[in-house]
Amino acid sequence: MSDSQLQQTTYSISDLSKEFDITTRSIRFYEDQGLLKPKRRGQTRIYSLKDRVRLKLILRGKRLGFSLAETRRLFELYDADKNSSSQLHTMLELVEEKKVSLQQQMDDIKVVLMELNSAEQQCRDALANNT
Repeated sequence: MSDSQLQQTTYSISDLSKEFDITTRSIRFYEDQGLLKPKRRGQTRIYSLKDRVRLKLILRGKRLGFSLAETRRLFELYDADKNSSSQLHTMLELVEEKKVSLQQQMDDIKVVLMELNSAEQQCRDALANNT
């Protein structure tokens, strides 16, 4: 597919819903939040390649723990600063914050697992002593 063909590609809400395995309601929600801006033909939404890429980024950001507000901020920075320097600096800050948060969660999970292993062993020992 050539660049001009890619730029002219459009998608319906059901196309995107099927492709990304999400509900049309989710896509409309992202639109209501200002993250997607499809064109309209009557009541029909017509999504561009840019909308498709943004939806993919929204979903990826969501999996990585980014809030919709953080995603919107990145989109706004990109739209305002096409050389993307600002966006990349902001993204680095957000990534670092997420890494710190995830590391804390990993540490917390390790502590809980140790406590659960200890409780499990105590239960096993108690059962062994009762038989």
